[in-house]
Amino acid sequence: QVQLVESGGGLVQAGGSLRLSCAASGIIFGRSVIGFIGWYRQAPGKERESVAYIFNGGRSNYAAAVQGRFAISTDNAKNTVYLQMNSLKPEDTAVYYCKLNGAWGQGTQVTVSS
Repeated sequence: QVQLVESGGGLVQAGGSLRLSCAASGIIFGRSVIGFIGWYRQAPGKERESVAYIFNGGRSNYAAAVQGRFAISTDNAKNTVYLQMNSLKPEDTAVYYCKLNGAWGQGTQVTVSS
């Protein structure tokens, strides 16, 4: 059973950066079949939306709102997926979730102050 634990969220001023981490257990990067790995976010009163993902080990895909500012990456040795977030904006404020195949993490809060 895959379990995901996010970390790295916090409060940052607009223009700042954060790196989110999602540590996976119950699966081995580089050995197990990973069809989908990605990050989503949900702001108060809004639906959960896709931020960045990698499908079937292909290229990274990004939402238009974060293109050029966010980057998704994986570290097989650490069984971890990252989301580097630069040039943060107040509208990036949300709970960020990682997803691997069908499993979800518990989320980590990101708050960007203006």
